[in-house]
Amino acid sequence: MPKQIIVDIGDEGEIKIETRGYRGKACIEETNFLKTLLGEEISRQLTPAYYTRTSQKKVVKKHLPLCG
Repeated sequence: MPKQIIVDIGDEGEIKIETRGYRGKACIEETNFLKTLLGEEISRQLTPAYYTRTSQKKVVKKHLPLCG
């Protein structure tokens, strides 16, 4: 799924920011610039995607034979 930031401006001037395709805290980090531009955040509703863990890279150690 491609990553999207959706900005919805209601008739009363209420602004809603929705993200799609992000996992974990990335959605908040990627929308911080909008919150800075648009003003104070009144409320926040987190989706289940926020609570999913981002994949962590596994470190594979390779050992070289030093003797023999």
